[in-house]
Amino acid sequence: MTAVTERPVVRTHRSPEQAVAAAPRRRVSPERVAACLTLVALAVLACVALARIDISVPNMIASWSNAEHFFQRVGTVRFPDAATLLQQTALTVGLVLLGTLLAAVLSVPVAYLAAGNTSPGRGWIAAARFVSVLTRAIPDVVLAMVFVLMFTIGPLPGILAIGIHSIGMISKLFADAIEQIDEGPRTAIRATGGNRLQQFTAGVLPQVLPSWVATILHRNDINLRGSVILGYVGIIGLGREMSFAFKSLDYSLGIGYAIVIFALCVLMEIVSSSVRAAMLGVAPSGRGIGASAIRAGMRRRQAGDERRQRNSATAEPRATAAPRFATPDDALRRPWTAARVRTTVWSWVAGLVVIGSVLVCDIAWGDLATVWGKIPPVAAQFWPPSFGSYGAGVMFSAMFDTVAIALAATLLALVFSMVIGSFAARNVAPTRGVRTGARFLLVVVRGIPETILAVVLIVITGLGAQAGTLALAFGGIGLLGKLVADSLEEVQPGPERALTATGATRFQRYAGATVPQGIRAMIGHTFYLVDTNIRAATILGIVGGGGIGYYLLNAAQGSNYASVTGIVLMILVTVLVVEGIAMWMRRVFR
Repeated sequence: MTAVTERPVVRTHRSPEQAVAAAPRRRVSPERVAACLTLVALAVLACVALARIDISVPNMIASWSNAEHFFQRVGTVRFPDAATLLQQTALTVGLVLLGTLLAAVLSVPVAYLAAGNTSPGRGWIAAARFVSVLTRAIPDVVLAMVFVLMFTIGPLPGILAIGIHSIGMISKLFADAIEQIDEGPRTAIRATGGNRLQQFTAGVLPQVLPSWVATILHRNDINLRGSVILGYVGIIGLGREMSFAFKSLDYSLGIGYAIVIFALCVLMEIVSSSVRAAMLGVAPSGRGIGASAIRAGMRRRQAGDERRQRNSATAEPRATAAPRFATPDDALRRPWTAARVRTTVWSWVAGLVVIGSVLVCDIAWGDLATVWGKIPPVAAQFWPPSFGSYGAGVMFSAMFDTVAIALAATLLALVFSMVIGSFAARNVAPTRGVRTGARFLLVVVRGIPETILAVVLIVITGLGAQAGTLALAFGGIGLLGKLVADSLEEVQPGPERALTATGATRFQRYAGATVPQGIRAMIGHTFYLVDTNIRAATILGIVGGGGIGYYLLNAAQGSNYASVTGIVLMILVTVLVVEGIAMWMRRVFR
Protein backbone atom coordinates (compact mmCIF):
# COMPACT_ATOMS: atom_id res chain seq x y z
CA MET A 1 0.00 0.00 0.00
CA THR A 2 1.51 3.28 -1.08
CA ALA A 3 1.57 6.05 1.46
CA VAL A 4 0.21 9.37 0.33
CA THR A 5 2.26 12.30 1.48
CA GLU A 6 0.74 15.73 1.58
CA ARG A 7 2.71 18.53 0.08
CA PRO A 8 2.83 21.70 2.07
CA VAL A 9 0.88 24.59 0.58
CA VAL A 10 3.20 27.42 -0.27
CA ARG A 11 1.50 30.80 0.17
CA THR A 12 3.05 33.66 -1.68
CA HIS A 13 2.44 37.22 -0.65
CA ARG A 14 1.85 39.56 -3.60
CA SER A 15 2.04 43.27 -3.65
CA PRO A 16 -1.09 45.19 -4.69
CA GLU A 17 0.53 45.98 -8.04
CA GLN A 18 1.20 42.26 -8.65
CA ALA A 19 -2.35 41.38 -7.66
CA VAL A 20 -3.78 43.91 -10.10
CA ALA A 21 -1.48 42.61 -12.85
CA ALA A 22 -2.46 38.99 -12.15
CA ALA A 23 -6.21 39.76 -12.10
CA PRO A 24 -8.07 38.78 -15.26
CA ARG A 25 -8.58 41.74 -17.55
CA ARG A 26 -11.95 42.55 -18.97
CA ARG A 27 -11.91 41.85 -22.68
CA VAL A 28 -13.15 44.71 -24.82
CA SER A 29 -15.11 43.51 -27.81
CA PRO A 30 -13.96 44.62 -31.29
CA GLU A 31 -17.44 46.01 -31.91
CA ARG A 32 -17.13 48.32 -28.91
CA VAL A 33 -13.71 49.48 -30.12
CA ALA A 34 -15.21 50.19 -33.55
CA ALA A 35 -18.04 52.15 -31.94
CA CYS A 36 -15.60 54.26 -29.93
CA LEU A 37 -13.53 54.97 -33.07
CA THR A 38 -16.73 55.95 -34.89
CA LEU A 39 -17.57 58.41 -32.12
CA VAL A 40 -14.09 59.92 -32.35
CA ALA A 41 -14.37 60.19 -36.14
CA LEU A 42 -17.75 61.93 -35.89
CA ALA A 43 -16.39 64.34 -33.29
CA VAL A 44 -13.46 65.20 -35.57
CA LEU A 45 -15.82 65.72 -38.51
CA ALA A 46 -18.00 68.00 -36.39
CA CYS A 47 -14.94 70.08 -35.41
CA VAL A 48 -13.83 70.31 -39.05
CA ALA A 49 -17.34 71.30 -40.12
CA LEU A 50 -17.51 74.00 -37.44
CA ALA A 51 -14.12 75.37 -38.51
CA ARG A 52 -15.21 75.32 -42.17
CA ILE A 53 -18.40 77.26 -41.46
CA ASP A 54 -16.21 79.81 -39.68
CA ILE A 55 -18.47 80.87 -36.85
CA SER A 56 -16.53 83.29 -34.66
CA VAL A 57 -17.48 85.79 -32.00
CA PRO A 58 -15.59 88.67 -33.68
CA ASN A 59 -17.50 88.12 -36.91
CA MET A 60 -20.78 88.07 -35.01
CA ILE A 61 -19.85 91.31 -33.23
CA ALA A 62 -18.84 92.85 -36.55
CA SER A 63 -22.24 91.96 -38.01
CA TRP A 64 -24.03 93.89 -35.30
CA SER A 65 -24.16 96.87 -37.63
CA ASN A 66 -26.25 94.72 -39.96
CA ALA A 67 -28.57 94.01 -37.05
CA GLU A 68 -28.93 97.71 -36.30
CA HIS A 69 -29.65 98.42 -39.97
CA PHE A 70 -32.19 95.61 -40.03
CA PHE A 71 -34.07 96.87 -36.98
CA GLN A 72 -34.04 100.38 -38.43
CA ARG A 73 -35.69 99.02 -41.56
CA VAL A 74 -38.19 97.09 -39.46
CA GLY A 75 -39.23 100.18 -37.56
CA THR A 76 -42.50 99.69 -35.72
CA VAL A 77 -43.72 96.11 -35.78
CA ARG A 78 -47.00 95.85 -37.66
CA PHE A 79 -49.66 93.19 -37.31
CA PRO A 80 -52.31 92.26 -39.87
CA ASP A 81 -55.85 93.43 -39.37
CA ALA A 82 -57.99 91.47 -36.95
CA ALA A 83 -60.10 89.73 -39.61
CA THR A 84 -57.07 88.50 -41.59
CA LEU A 85 -55.23 87.46 -38.46
CA LEU A 86 -58.21 85.50 -37.15
CA GLN A 87 -58.80 83.80 -40.50
CA GLN A 88 -55.15 82.78 -41.03
CA THR A 89 -54.79 81.62 -37.43
CA ALA A 90 -57.92 79.48 -37.69
CA LEU A 91 -56.70 77.97 -40.98
CA THR A 92 -53.28 77.20 -39.51
CA VAL A 93 -54.66 75.59 -36.37
CA GLY A 94 -57.29 73.70 -38.35
CA LEU A 95 -54.95 72.12 -40.89
CA VAL A 96 -52.42 71.22 -38.15
CA LEU A 97 -55.09 69.56 -36.00
CA LEU A 98 -56.56 67.63 -38.91
CA GLY A 99 -53.11 66.59 -40.15
CA THR A 100 -52.16 65.30 -36.70
CA LEU A 101 -55.49 63.49 -36.36
CA LEU A 102 -55.00 61.86 -39.79
CA ALA A 103 -51.53 60.69 -38.74
CA ALA A 104 -52.88 59.30 -35.47
CA VAL A 105 -55.56 57.26 -37.25
CA LEU A 106 -53.19 55.89 -39.89
CA SER A 107 -50.52 55.13 -37.28
CA VAL A 108 -52.70 52.64 -35.39
CA PRO A 109 -52.51 49.80 -37.97
CA VAL A 110 -48.84 50.59 -38.67
CA ALA A 111 -48.00 50.40 -34.96
CA TYR A 112 -50.04 47.22 -34.53
CA LEU A 113 -48.06 45.52 -37.29
CA ALA A 114 -44.71 46.96 -36.13
CA ALA A 115 -45.04 45.82 -32.48
CA GLY A 116 -43.42 42.46 -31.86
CA ASN A 117 -46.16 41.20 -29.52
CA THR A 118 -49.11 41.97 -31.83
CA SER A 119 -47.73 41.62 -35.37
CA PRO A 120 -48.73 38.48 -37.31
CA GLY A 121 -45.14 37.82 -38.43
CA ARG A 122 -41.64 39.12 -39.06
CA GLY A 123 -42.48 40.17 -42.59
CA TRP A 124 -45.22 42.45 -41.33
CA ILE A 125 -42.86 43.91 -38.72
CA ALA A 126 -40.25 44.72 -41.38
CA ALA A 127 -42.83 46.25 -43.73
CA ALA A 128 -44.43 48.38 -40.98
CA ARG A 129 -41.10 49.64 -39.70
CA PHE A 130 -40.04 50.51 -43.25
CA VAL A 131 -43.20 52.61 -43.63
CA SER A 132 -42.41 54.32 -40.33
CA VAL A 133 -38.83 55.15 -41.37
CA LEU A 134 -39.82 56.22 -44.89
CA THR A 135 -42.55 58.64 -43.81
CA ARG A 136 -40.25 60.06 -41.14
CA ALA A 137 -37.37 60.56 -43.58
CA ILE A 138 -39.27 62.35 -46.37
CA PRO A 139 -39.59 66.05 -45.44
CA ASP A 140 -43.12 67.34 -45.13
CA VAL A 141 -42.15 70.18 -47.47
CA VAL A 142 -41.55 67.68 -50.29
CA LEU A 143 -44.87 65.99 -49.58
CA ALA A 144 -46.54 69.40 -49.69
CA MET A 145 -44.97 70.08 -53.11
CA VAL A 146 -46.38 66.83 -54.46
CA PHE A 147 -49.86 67.38 -53.05
CA VAL A 148 -50.00 70.96 -54.31
CA LEU A 149 -49.59 69.54 -57.84
CA MET A 150 -52.25 66.89 -57.27
CA PHE A 151 -54.90 69.01 -55.54
CA THR A 152 -56.23 72.50 -55.85
CA ILE A 153 -54.76 75.28 -53.73
CA GLY A 154 -56.15 75.00 -50.22
CA PRO A 155 -55.58 73.35 -46.85
CA LEU A 156 -55.87 69.77 -48.13
CA PRO A 157 -52.24 69.51 -49.40
CA GLY A 158 -51.00 70.77 -46.02
CA ILE A 159 -53.21 68.34 -44.09
CA LEU A 160 -51.98 65.38 -46.13
CA ALA A 161 -48.32 66.49 -45.94
CA ILE A 162 -48.43 66.93 -42.16
CA GLY A 163 -50.40 63.72 -41.69
CA ILE A 164 -48.22 61.42 -43.78
CA HIS A 165 -44.95 62.85 -42.46
CA SER A 166 -46.14 62.49 -38.84
CA ILE A 167 -46.90 58.78 -39.25
CA GLY A 168 -43.19 58.01 -38.79
CA MET A 169 -42.88 59.42 -35.29
CA ILE A 170 -46.37 58.60 -34.02
CA SER A 171 -46.38 54.98 -35.21
CA LYS A 172 -42.94 54.37 -33.71
CA LEU A 173 -44.01 55.65 -30.30
CA PHE A 174 -47.34 53.82 -30.60
CA ALA A 175 -45.50 50.55 -31.30
CA ASP A 176 -43.13 51.10 -28.37
CA ALA A 177 -46.13 51.57 -26.07
CA ILE A 178 -47.78 48.37 -27.36
CA GLU A 179 -44.62 46.35 -26.73
CA GLN A 180 -44.53 47.53 -23.10
CA ILE A 181 -48.06 46.45 -22.13
CA ASP A 182 -48.99 43.84 -19.55
CA GLU A 183 -49.83 40.71 -21.54
CA GLY A 184 -52.21 39.39 -18.87
CA PRO A 185 -55.45 41.05 -20.07
CA ARG A 186 -54.81 40.18 -23.71
CA THR A 187 -53.97 36.57 -22.82
CA ALA A 188 -57.16 36.27 -20.78
CA ILE A 189 -59.29 37.58 -23.65
CA ARG A 190 -57.59 35.18 -26.08
CA ALA A 191 -58.20 32.28 -23.68
CA THR A 192 -61.93 33.02 -23.68
CA GLY A 193 -62.04 32.85 -27.48
CA GLY A 194 -61.65 36.54 -28.30
CA ASN A 195 -60.44 37.41 -31.79
CA ARG A 196 -57.56 39.74 -32.61
CA LEU A 197 -59.79 42.82 -32.78
CA GLN A 198 -61.31 42.07 -29.37
CA GLN A 199 -57.86 41.44 -27.90
CA PHE A 200 -56.68 44.80 -29.19
CA THR A 201 -59.69 46.91 -28.24
CA ALA A 202 -60.17 45.38 -24.77
CA GLY A 203 -56.70 44.15 -23.82
CA VAL A 204 -54.26 46.52 -25.50
CA LEU A 205 -55.99 49.85 -26.18
CA PRO A 206 -56.97 50.66 -22.56
CA GLN A 207 -53.34 50.23 -21.49
CA VAL A 208 -51.74 52.33 -24.23
CA LEU A 209 -54.38 55.05 -24.55
CA PRO A 210 -52.78 57.49 -22.05
CA SER A 211 -49.43 57.20 -23.80
CA TRP A 212 -51.07 57.61 -27.20
CA VAL A 213 -52.92 60.76 -26.12
CA ALA A 214 -49.67 62.27 -24.86
CA THR A 215 -47.89 61.36 -28.12
CA ILE A 216 -50.62 62.93 -30.27
CA LEU A 217 -50.62 66.15 -28.27
CA HIS A 218 -46.82 66.37 -28.39
CA ARG A 219 -46.77 65.78 -32.14
CA ASN A 220 -49.45 68.42 -32.64
CA ASP A 221 -47.15 70.99 -31.03
CA ILE A 222 -44.30 69.92 -33.34
CA ASN A 223 -46.55 70.15 -36.40
CA LEU A 224 -47.65 73.66 -35.49
CA ARG A 225 -44.02 74.80 -35.39
CA GLY A 226 -43.29 72.97 -38.65
CA SER A 227 -46.27 74.48 -40.44
CA VAL A 228 -44.32 77.74 -40.73
CA ILE A 229 -42.02 76.32 -43.41
CA LEU A 230 -44.93 74.88 -45.40
CA GLY A 231 -45.95 78.42 -46.22
CA TYR A 232 -42.80 78.76 -48.36
CA VAL A 233 -44.16 76.13 -50.77
CA GLY A 234 -47.67 77.57 -51.00
CA ILE A 235 -49.58 76.01 -48.07
CA ILE A 236 -52.10 78.53 -46.76
CA GLY A 237 -51.83 79.86 -43.23
CA LEU A 238 -49.66 82.13 -41.12
CA GLY A 239 -46.47 80.66 -42.58
CA ARG A 240 -47.38 81.67 -46.13
CA GLU A 241 -48.30 85.18 -45.05
CA MET A 242 -45.01 85.53 -43.20
CA SER A 243 -43.05 84.29 -46.23
CA PHE A 244 -44.86 86.77 -48.49
CA ALA A 245 -44.00 89.60 -46.09
CA PHE A 246 -40.29 88.75 -45.92
CA LYS A 247 -40.02 88.15 -49.68
CA SER A 248 -41.53 91.57 -50.34
CA LEU A 249 -39.06 93.10 -47.82
CA ASP A 250 -41.92 94.14 -45.54
CA TYR A 251 -39.93 93.22 -42.44
CA SER A 252 -42.20 94.99 -39.95
CA LEU A 253 -45.18 92.88 -41.03
CA GLY A 254 -43.02 89.74 -41.26
CA ILE A 255 -41.81 90.20 -37.68
CA GLY A 256 -45.41 90.76 -36.63
CA TYR A 257 -46.43 87.42 -38.14
CA ALA A 258 -43.41 85.78 -36.48
CA ILE A 259 -44.52 87.11 -33.09
CA VAL A 260 -48.05 85.83 -33.69
CA ILE A 261 -46.72 82.38 -34.63
CA PHE A 262 -44.54 82.27 -31.51
CA ALA A 263 -47.46 83.27 -29.29
CA LEU A 264 -49.68 80.69 -30.99
CA CYS A 265 -47.08 77.96 -30.37
CA VAL A 266 -46.95 78.85 -26.66
CA LEU A 267 -50.74 79.00 -26.41
CA MET A 268 -51.16 75.66 -28.18
CA GLU A 269 -48.61 74.07 -25.88
CA ILE A 270 -50.44 75.38 -22.80
CA VAL A 271 -53.76 74.05 -24.13
CA SER A 272 -52.34 70.62 -25.04
CA SER A 273 -50.57 70.35 -21.67
CA SER A 274 -53.80 71.27 -19.89
CA VAL A 275 -55.72 68.65 -21.87
CA ARG A 276 -53.14 66.00 -21.06
CA ALA A 277 -53.14 66.92 -17.37
CA ALA A 278 -56.96 66.93 -17.20
CA MET A 279 -57.59 63.76 -19.20
CA LEU A 280 -54.70 61.65 -17.90
CA GLY A 281 -54.21 63.14 -14.46
CA VAL A 282 -50.42 63.33 -14.90
CA ALA A 283 -48.00 66.19 -15.39
CA PRO A 284 -47.00 66.93 -19.00
CA SER A 285 -43.55 65.81 -20.07
CA GLY A 286 -43.03 68.47 -22.74
CA ARG A 287 -40.04 70.79 -22.76
CA GLY A 288 -41.63 74.04 -23.80
CA ILE A 289 -43.04 77.06 -22.01
CA GLY A 290 -46.60 75.73 -21.85
CA ALA A 291 -45.67 72.35 -20.40
CA SER A 292 -43.48 73.99 -17.76
CA ALA A 293 -46.28 76.36 -16.77
CA ILE A 294 -48.75 73.50 -16.40
CA ARG A 295 -46.27 71.46 -14.36
CA ALA A 296 -45.71 74.42 -12.03
CA GLY A 297 -49.46 74.84 -11.58
CA MET A 298 -49.92 71.14 -10.84
CA ARG A 299 -47.12 71.26 -8.26
CA ARG A 300 -48.79 74.20 -6.51
CA ARG A 301 -52.14 72.42 -6.54
CA GLN A 302 -50.57 69.24 -5.19
CA ALA A 303 -48.87 71.19 -2.42
CA GLY A 304 -52.21 72.76 -1.51
CA ASP A 305 -53.89 69.34 -1.40
CA GLU A 306 -51.15 68.03 0.88
CA ARG A 307 -51.60 70.98 3.24
CA ARG A 308 -55.35 70.41 3.39
CA GLN A 309 -54.79 66.73 4.11
CA ARG A 310 -52.41 67.58 6.97
CA ASN A 311 -54.88 70.08 8.38
CA SER A 312 -57.74 67.60 8.20
CA ALA A 313 -55.68 64.82 9.76
CA THR A 314 -56.29 66.21 13.26
CA ALA A 315 -60.03 66.42 12.71
CA GLU A 316 -62.31 63.76 14.11
CA PRO A 317 -62.62 60.94 11.55
CA ARG A 318 -66.10 60.29 10.25
CA ALA A 319 -67.39 56.82 9.65
CA THR A 320 -67.91 56.10 5.99
CA ALA A 321 -70.43 53.57 4.93
CA ALA A 322 -69.84 51.24 2.05
CA PRO A 323 -71.73 52.20 -1.10
CA ARG A 324 -75.03 50.45 -1.51
CA PHE A 325 -76.58 49.49 -4.85
CA ALA A 326 -80.20 48.66 -5.49
CA THR A 327 -79.53 46.00 -8.14
CA PRO A 328 -76.49 44.15 -9.51
CA ASP A 329 -76.83 46.18 -12.72
CA ASP A 330 -76.33 49.37 -10.73
CA ALA A 331 -73.15 47.95 -9.24
CA LEU A 332 -71.79 47.16 -12.70
CA ARG A 333 -72.37 50.67 -14.00
CA ARG A 334 -69.40 53.02 -13.88
CA PRO A 335 -70.14 55.89 -11.49
CA TRP A 336 -69.99 59.49 -12.70
CA THR A 337 -67.06 60.69 -10.64
CA ALA A 338 -65.45 64.10 -11.02
CA ALA A 339 -62.62 62.57 -13.04
CA ARG A 340 -65.04 60.89 -15.42
CA VAL A 341 -67.02 64.10 -15.89
CA ARG A 342 -63.82 66.04 -16.58
CA THR A 343 -62.61 63.48 -19.12
CA THR A 344 -66.00 63.41 -20.84
CA VAL A 345 -66.12 67.19 -21.10
CA TRP A 346 -62.64 67.35 -22.59
CA SER A 347 -63.54 64.61 -25.05
CA TRP A 348 -66.60 66.51 -26.24
CA VAL A 349 -64.56 69.71 -26.52
CA ALA A 350 -61.95 67.87 -28.59
CA GLY A 351 -64.67 66.53 -30.88
CA LEU A 352 -66.16 70.00 -31.35
CA VAL A 353 -62.71 71.42 -32.13
CA VAL A 354 -62.19 68.78 -34.82
CA ILE A 355 -65.57 69.54 -36.36
CA GLY A 356 -64.78 73.26 -36.25
CA SER A 357 -61.42 72.61 -37.94
CA VAL A 358 -63.14 70.77 -40.78
CA LEU A 359 -65.60 73.63 -41.26
CA VAL A 360 -62.89 76.31 -41.15
CA CYS A 361 -60.62 74.52 -43.62
CA ASP A 362 -63.51 74.06 -46.07
CA ILE A 363 -61.90 70.97 -47.61
CA ALA A 364 -62.73 70.23 -51.22
CA TRP A 365 -63.72 66.62 -50.70
CA GLY A 366 -64.35 66.12 -54.39
CA ASP A 367 -60.60 66.32 -55.01
CA LEU A 368 -60.16 63.02 -53.19
CA ALA A 369 -62.33 61.33 -55.82
CA THR A 370 -60.69 62.92 -58.87
CA VAL A 371 -57.08 62.81 -57.72
CA TRP A 372 -56.50 59.24 -58.87
CA GLY A 373 -56.46 60.29 -62.49
CA LYS A 374 -53.74 62.88 -61.74
CA ILE A 375 -51.34 60.45 -60.10
CA PRO A 376 -49.78 59.00 -63.33
CA PRO A 377 -48.93 62.37 -64.95
CA VAL A 378 -47.65 63.78 -61.65
CA ALA A 379 -45.54 60.68 -60.99
CA ALA A 380 -44.07 60.97 -64.49
CA GLN A 381 -42.78 64.44 -63.59
CA PHE A 382 -40.91 63.07 -60.55
CA TRP A 383 -39.43 59.94 -62.18
CA PRO A 384 -36.77 59.06 -63.14
CA PRO A 385 -34.66 61.08 -60.67
CA SER A 386 -31.90 63.33 -61.93
CA PHE A 387 -29.73 66.21 -60.75
CA GLY A 388 -30.60 68.44 -63.68
CA SER A 389 -28.20 71.11 -64.80
CA TYR A 390 -26.41 71.23 -61.47
CA GLY A 391 -24.78 67.83 -61.83
CA ALA A 392 -24.03 65.15 -59.26
CA GLY A 393 -20.93 66.93 -57.95
CA VAL A 394 -22.82 70.06 -56.94
CA MET A 395 -25.62 68.06 -55.32
CA PHE A 396 -23.30 65.82 -53.33
CA SER A 397 -21.37 68.87 -52.19
CA ALA A 398 -24.61 70.53 -51.06
CA MET A 399 -25.65 67.36 -49.22
CA PHE A 400 -22.26 67.31 -47.54
CA ASP A 401 -22.84 70.94 -46.50
CA THR A 402 -26.18 69.94 -44.97
CA VAL A 403 -24.54 67.17 -42.95
CA ALA A 404 -21.76 69.56 -41.96
CA ILE A 405 -24.32 72.12 -40.74
CA ALA A 406 -26.08 69.41 -38.73
CA LEU A 407 -22.83 68.15 -37.15
CA ALA A 408 -21.55 71.66 -36.38
CA ALA A 409 -24.88 72.66 -34.85
CA THR A 410 -24.93 69.47 -32.79
CA LEU A 411 -21.40 70.13 -31.52
CA LEU A 412 -22.28 73.68 -30.47
CA ALA A 413 -25.51 72.51 -28.86
CA LEU A 414 -23.69 69.69 -27.04
CA VAL A 415 -21.08 72.01 -25.54
CA PHE A 416 -23.62 74.52 -24.22
CA SER A 417 -26.11 71.80 -23.26
CA MET A 418 -23.56 70.04 -21.07
CA VAL A 419 -23.05 73.26 -19.12
CA ILE A 420 -26.66 74.47 -18.93
CA GLY A 421 -28.10 70.95 -18.62
CA SER A 422 -25.70 70.11 -15.78
CA PHE A 423 -26.75 73.18 -13.82
CA ALA A 424 -30.39 72.24 -14.51
CA ALA A 425 -29.93 68.81 -12.90
CA ARG A 426 -31.07 68.53 -9.30
CA ASN A 427 -28.04 66.48 -8.19
CA VAL A 428 -25.51 68.79 -9.85
CA ALA A 429 -26.78 72.36 -9.39
CA PRO A 430 -25.19 74.07 -6.36
CA THR A 431 -28.42 75.81 -5.35
CA ARG A 432 -32.10 75.58 -6.16
CA GLY A 433 -32.01 79.06 -7.67
CA VAL A 434 -29.29 78.05 -10.14
CA ARG A 435 -31.28 74.98 -11.17
CA THR A 436 -34.48 77.03 -11.62
CA GLY A 437 -32.64 79.63 -13.70
CA ALA A 438 -31.07 76.98 -15.93
CA ARG A 439 -34.42 75.24 -16.43
CA PHE A 440 -36.10 78.53 -17.29
CA LEU A 441 -33.36 79.33 -19.81
CA LEU A 442 -33.87 75.97 -21.51
CA VAL A 443 -37.62 76.57 -21.65
CA VAL A 444 -37.21 80.00 -23.28
CA VAL A 445 -34.70 78.70 -25.82
CA ARG A 446 -36.95 75.78 -26.70
CA GLY A 447 -39.96 78.03 -27.22
CA ILE A 448 -38.54 79.87 -30.25
CA PRO A 449 -39.14 78.03 -33.57
CA GLU A 450 -35.88 77.44 -35.46
CA THR A 451 -37.39 78.59 -38.75
CA ILE A 452 -38.28 82.04 -37.46
CA LEU A 453 -34.87 82.36 -35.82
CA ALA A 454 -33.15 81.33 -39.05
CA VAL A 455 -35.11 83.92 -41.06
CA VAL A 456 -34.06 86.69 -38.67
CA LEU A 457 -30.41 85.54 -38.63
CA ILE A 458 -30.33 85.33 -42.43
CA VAL A 459 -31.56 88.90 -42.71
CA ILE A 460 -28.83 90.02 -40.28
CA THR A 461 -25.84 87.83 -41.25
CA GLY A 462 -26.78 87.07 -44.86
CA LEU A 463 -27.48 83.84 -46.69
CA GLY A 464 -25.32 80.83 -45.95
CA ALA A 465 -24.49 78.07 -43.52
CA GLN A 466 -23.69 80.37 -40.60
CA ALA A 467 -27.29 81.43 -40.00
CA GLY A 468 -28.61 77.88 -40.37
CA THR A 469 -25.98 76.48 -38.00
CA LEU A 470 -26.64 79.10 -35.33
CA ALA A 471 -30.41 78.58 -35.58
CA LEU A 472 -30.10 74.80 -35.27
CA ALA A 473 -27.60 75.10 -32.42
CA PHE A 474 -29.85 77.53 -30.56
CA GLY A 475 -32.85 75.23 -30.86
CA GLY A 476 -30.75 72.16 -30.05
CA ILE A 477 -29.66 73.65 -26.73
CA GLY A 478 -33.26 73.69 -25.54
CA LEU A 479 -33.85 70.07 -26.55
CA LEU A 480 -30.50 68.47 -25.67
CA GLY A 481 -30.04 70.52 -22.49
CA LYS A 482 -33.29 69.16 -21.07
CA LEU A 483 -32.36 65.59 -22.04
CA VAL A 484 -28.90 65.97 -20.46
CA ALA A 485 -30.45 67.29 -17.24
CA ASP A 486 -32.90 64.38 -17.11
CA SER A 487 -30.11 61.84 -17.78
CA LEU A 488 -27.95 63.24 -14.98
CA GLU A 489 -30.85 63.28 -12.53
CA GLU A 490 -31.65 59.62 -13.25
CA VAL A 491 -28.20 58.23 -12.29
CA GLN A 492 -27.77 56.02 -9.23
CA PRO A 493 -26.93 58.08 -6.11
CA GLY A 494 -24.64 55.41 -4.62
CA PRO A 495 -21.42 56.31 -6.48
CA GLU A 496 -22.01 60.01 -5.84
CA ARG A 497 -22.43 59.40 -2.10
CA ALA A 498 -19.33 57.21 -2.02
CA LEU A 499 -17.17 59.95 -3.54
CA THR A 500 -18.70 62.55 -1.24
CA ALA A 501 -17.85 60.37 1.78
CA THR A 502 -14.19 60.28 0.71
CA GLY A 503 -14.02 64.08 0.71
CA ALA A 504 -14.36 64.61 -3.04
CA THR A 505 -15.31 68.06 -4.26
CA ARG A 506 -18.49 68.79 -6.15
CA PHE A 507 -16.67 68.80 -9.48
CA GLN A 508 -14.86 65.53 -8.66
CA ARG A 509 -18.19 63.90 -7.82
CA TYR A 510 -19.65 65.25 -11.06
CA ALA A 511 -16.75 64.07 -13.23
CA GLY A 512 -16.15 60.76 -11.43
CA ALA A 513 -19.66 59.50 -10.73
CA THR A 514 -22.45 61.55 -12.35
CA VAL A 515 -21.20 61.94 -15.93
CA PRO A 516 -19.85 58.36 -16.33
CA GLN A 517 -23.26 56.95 -15.38
CA GLY A 518 -25.19 59.21 -17.72
CA ILE A 519 -22.82 59.05 -20.68
CA ARG A 520 -24.69 56.22 -22.41
CA ALA A 521 -27.99 58.04 -22.35
CA MET A 522 -26.33 61.26 -23.50
CA ILE A 523 -24.77 59.48 -26.49
CA GLY A 524 -28.21 58.31 -27.55
CA HIS A 525 -29.66 61.82 -27.07
CA THR A 526 -26.83 63.35 -29.12
CA PHE A 527 -27.45 60.99 -32.03
CA TYR A 528 -31.15 61.79 -31.83
CA LEU A 529 -30.23 65.47 -32.17
CA VAL A 530 -27.96 64.72 -35.16
CA ASP A 531 -30.82 62.89 -36.86
CA THR A 532 -33.20 65.76 -36.12
CA ASN A 533 -30.70 68.39 -37.25
CA ILE A 534 -30.13 66.73 -40.63
CA ARG A 535 -33.85 66.96 -41.38
CA ALA A 536 -34.04 70.48 -39.95
CA ALA A 537 -30.97 71.61 -41.90
CA THR A 538 -32.71 70.58 -45.09
CA ILE A 539 -35.73 72.63 -44.13
CA LEU A 540 -33.69 75.68 -43.08
CA GLY A 541 -31.91 75.55 -46.44
CA ILE A 542 -35.24 76.39 -48.03
CA VAL A 543 -35.33 79.75 -46.23
CA GLY A 544 -31.68 80.44 -47.11
CA GLY A 545 -29.79 78.58 -44.39
CA GLY A 546 -27.43 76.83 -46.83
CA GLY A 547 -27.11 73.21 -47.87
CA ILE A 548 -29.28 71.00 -50.03
CA GLY A 549 -32.50 72.79 -49.10
CA TYR A 550 -31.57 75.74 -51.32
CA TYR A 551 -31.42 73.49 -54.38
CA LEU A 552 -34.58 71.70 -53.29
CA LEU A 553 -36.52 74.95 -53.27
CA ASN A 554 -35.05 76.06 -56.61
CA ALA A 555 -35.94 72.73 -58.21
CA ALA A 556 -39.51 72.94 -56.92
CA GLN A 557 -40.03 76.56 -57.96
CA GLY A 558 -38.55 75.79 -61.40
CA SER A 559 -40.85 72.73 -61.80
CA ASN A 560 -37.76 70.51 -62.10
CA TYR A 561 -39.40 67.70 -60.13
CA ALA A 562 -36.96 65.01 -61.29
CA SER A 563 -34.27 66.91 -59.39
CA VAL A 564 -36.61 67.05 -56.37
CA THR A 565 -36.76 63.24 -56.43
CA GLY A 566 -32.98 62.96 -56.68
CA ILE A 567 -32.52 65.31 -53.73
CA VAL A 568 -35.12 63.47 -51.65
CA LEU A 569 -33.39 60.14 -52.31
CA MET A 570 -30.10 61.65 -51.13
CA ILE A 571 -31.78 62.89 -47.95
CA LEU A 572 -33.44 59.51 -47.41
CA VAL A 573 -30.16 57.60 -47.73
CA THR A 574 -28.40 60.03 -45.39
CA VAL A 575 -31.12 59.78 -42.75
CA LEU A 576 -31.15 55.97 -42.96
CA VAL A 577 -27.37 55.84 -42.51
CA VAL A 578 -27.49 58.14 -39.48
CA GLU A 579 -30.38 56.22 -37.96
CA GLY A 580 -28.54 52.93 -38.52
CA ILE A 581 -25.42 54.28 -36.78
CA ALA A 582 -27.54 55.56 -33.90
CA MET A 583 -29.25 52.18 -33.45
CA TRP A 584 -25.87 50.45 -33.53
CA MET A 585 -24.45 52.86 -30.93
CA ARG A 586 -27.41 52.39 -28.59
CA ARG A 587 -27.04 48.61 -28.84
CA VAL A 588 -23.28 48.63 -28.22
CA PHE A 589 -23.28 51.08 -25.29
CA ARG A 590 -26.41 49.93 -23.52
